[in-house]
Amino acid sequence: MSIPAQTRTVLVTGAARRLGRDMALALARAGWQVAVHYRDSREEAMQTVAACAELSGVSAAFDADFFDENSVRSLVPRVVEHFGRIDAVVNNASLFEHDDVKSFSYVALEAHLRSNTGAPILLAQALHAHLVERAAAGQAETDAAVVNVLDQKLWNQNPDFLSYTLSKAALEAANTMLALALAPRVRVVGVAPGLTLTSHMLSQEKFEALHALSPLGRSSAPEDIAAAVCFALENRAMTGTTLLVDGGQHLQRFERDFSMM
Repeated sequence: MSIPAQTRTVLVTGAARRLGRDMALALARAGWQVAVHYRDSREEAMQTVAACAELSGVSAAFDADFFDENSVRSLVPRVVEHFGRIDAVVNNASLFEHDDVKSFSYVALEAHLRSNTGAPILLAQALHAHLVERAAAGQAETDAAVVNVLDQKLWNQNPDFLSYTLSKAALEAANTMLALALAPRVRVVGVAPGLTLTSHMLSQEKFEALHALSPLGRSSAPEDIAAAVCFALENRAMTGTTLLVDGGQHLQRFERDFSMM
């Protein structure tokens, strides 16, 4: 499929549902062609594709297993083959399974590092390689960017979700390294939400009470995170830094993860 050169394409990982879906819809609303990544949630991914297509005219779904390196490496080339180009990656997909010092294992750590650290780095690498190929083909240079979704808990640590936190801390460090290594073609920006969505681990009443625990009296909503992602992709002077979008939750000390409070 050939897309006009001025049309920008973004890959949003884990975009079938929840926060990834909100990001995908916000970017489609802003005029981006959206590549919707999913692993198992095909039906929900196709619903996201349909919603994005109504807003921007073009969207498509791509499956990939982020525990499999070959699957990750093939994702950006597949997006390029379909759309003709790719200009940004939003690394939203994330493994989030509980462990702590007592239950920590190599298996848990490796799984989180593969999904939450390794895959985003490989996708950033692939985006940069695509930009190099475009330049070699004589195409005009355009702004390209990677947004890595992090977590306010990196600035407000507690002993819960040890492997998850380590994997996100490694990704936050990679922000700086990638920003240096991939410049000037690709910018790299982090976005760190606070408590944004409830889960099976929190009742709605408990979620609302915890959501209010911040200096601003509210943490982040999906639209806040989506807006920050859009801003990071549009601001051509930003790289190697992280936007904390959490109502100030990172300024307060929490002894446990929200889901364990």
